[in-house]
Amino acid sequence: MQRVQKTGERSTPPGISVVLLNDTIEAARKPSVAAIQGLALGGGLELAMACNARISTPKAQLGLPELTLGIIPGLGGTQRLPRLVGLSKAIEMMLLSKSITSDEGKKLGLIDEIVPADELLRISRKWALDISERRKPWLISLHRTDKLGSLSEARETLKIARQQAARIAPNMPQHQVCLDVIEEGIVSGGYAGVVKEAELSKELVVSDIARGLMHAFFAQRATSKIPGVTDIGLRPRPIKKVAVIGGGLMGSGIATALILSNTRVILKEVNSNYLQQGIDRISANLKGLVEKGTMSKDKFDKSMSLVKGVLDYSEFSTVDMVIEAVVENVSLKQSLFNTFEKECPPHCILATNTSTIDLNLVGARTNSHSRIVGAHFFSPAHVMPLLEIVRSEKTSSQVILDLMTVGKAIKKVPVVVGNCTGFAVNRTFFPYGQSANLLVHLGVDLFRVDRVISSFGMPMGPFQLQDLGGYYVAVATSKEIASAFEGRTFIFPLVQIMMEKGRSGKKNGKGYYLYEKGSKPKVDPNVLPIIEESRKRVNILPGGKPITVSDCEILEMILFPVVNEACRVLSEGIVLRASDLDISSILGMGFPKYRGGIVFWADLVGPAHIYSSLKKWAEVYGGFYEPCLFLEERAKKGIPLSDPVASSGDAMSRL
Repeated sequence: MQRVQKTGERSTPPGISVVLLNDTIEAARKPSVAAIQGLALGGGLELAMACNARISTPKAQLGLPELTLGIIPGLGGTQRLPRLVGLSKAIEMMLLSKSITSDEGKKLGLIDEIVPADELLRISRKWALDISERRKPWLISLHRTDKLGSLSEARETLKIARQQAARIAPNMPQHQVCLDVIEEGIVSGGYAGVVKEAELSKELVVSDIARGLMHAFFAQRATSKIPGVTDIGLRPRPIKKVAVIGGGLMGSGIATALILSNTRVILKEVNSNYLQQGIDRISANLKGLVEKGTMSKDKFDKSMSLVKGVLDYSEFSTVDMVIEAVVENVSLKQSLFNTFEKECPPHCILATNTSTIDLNLVGARTNSHSRIVGAHFFSPAHVMPLLEIVRSEKTSSQVILDLMTVGKAIKKVPVVVGNCTGFAVNRTFFPYGQSANLLVHLGVDLFRVDRVISSFGMPMGPFQLQDLGGYYVAVATSKEIASAFEGRTFIFPLVQIMMEKGRSGKKNGKGYYLYEKGSKPKVDPNVLPIIEESRKRVNILPGGKPITVSDCEILEMILFPVVNEACRVLSEGIVLRASDLDISSILGMGFPKYRGGIVFWADLVGPAHIYSSLKKWAEVYGGFYEPCLFLEERAKKGIPLSDPVASSGDAMSRL
């Protein structure tokens, strides 16, 4: 198709050196009509908006989600969408990466007609002929201004949008850039906006943030490919009924996730009181969805009907999988799995939700190691998207595939990892809380630590996270970690003192912060004497005086030990790919997605800087900071931590 200048059409500015397909289509002498079925997202919708009309089937999805990848629409989308649906709606769709259906698009003016799928091409052709013969108007999206409002109204709308973007995406520039480009088009015209859009798109696409987000995008998709599991012709078996042991926060959350996917659940507890509490927790989880408007009352009733509470094992002969979600106690878990082996059918998957305990220990009293697997959910289990699937050397490929299928059915991202204390995520991040506590015991303000980490992009600081998770969990897991990784942990009494002083974190409203219903957590100055008491017991202040550190040093002293442990996880082959650890850190720990994950971020910072920093701190503060051999080798040879070829571990054989 040759581009022909129409009479009276504004010339393309000299800033555009390459004639874009969308500009060619929009300025052609023949009309074009977009026929839309299924998805029209990103470039697909931008192409459709350059056409003179858009015909769609019902329920098609329309959107410009580019900002989730650190870029902006780069084919005219920032200019055409506001002109077709109005400025406010266009900003909402782009800033929130929110798609709409063709039905809503018809109401907004983005779609001209909705037709059945078998009529789509015929009616689209008819529209093209009608436009050509002037029976329907020949509209050019980029020329329209009727939905933009006055300049003052537009600027006010953009001002509000900038404030919203600063709140929801404080460290991501693409949101503000998108608004800048939209404003350019409103002030200087659509073609000027297209020029600026093209220029800034080129800058954003090579930025660290775009690279990080794109890396995370592909890392998540790579998790579904497991050699020896997904490539050997196995088919997943149907999992129709699952038994969940324990109705606490984790057990009730797991049960909630299962019934939301229409899977029947048997919830077992030790007594009727605990059982009712578990059922009530599940009900409360679902009622929260009803209150938000994301679940109907009928769906609530149907979901609750899928749960049956029991106090014995009489129903276990018909379950396809059992998930244990009790406290982190080795003896208790061993006893339970011994019982599962006797009470459950031979095909039943025996899963544990342990967050730290080695699978070989959990199943030590059984002869069913091939069907024992870790199903490690993250709290709250019905909300958090990661499911860590932990396999021992004896776990069968069929069991792994079945659990991956269940994970996807309940809308989780399953990541298959190897077996060790803490597995991939908790193993990698155990130094996170410990290094934060080490800094506090070196005299750094606890609340400053949380502010620095939150500013980096984590959902909350390590101490608020501890308040949320509960101190009993922290104590139980720290014992397992200290035993497994003796000599490279920091032992401190602060959590124990907090509990002795009647503090349990968010659970009883008093932790490092104060929690009141309907209010944000508030700093509690009464915790300062408790911190001081813990400092005196540990007694590691150099010269008895607090250390002086910058915010950057606080960040590095907390996260570099995490990178160090990630290197050990990589070298031991606990994960199949470095990208698996990246996406797990994002989905399981809330590591900022736009930073690409813990290993990707470490490679951006530079292994050499991380190694030299850890080496320096180890000389001053002890072995907690001692860099591992894997990191040392990569740093000295200038090899990225994520490089699979140079890996000193054999992930394929270990997994």
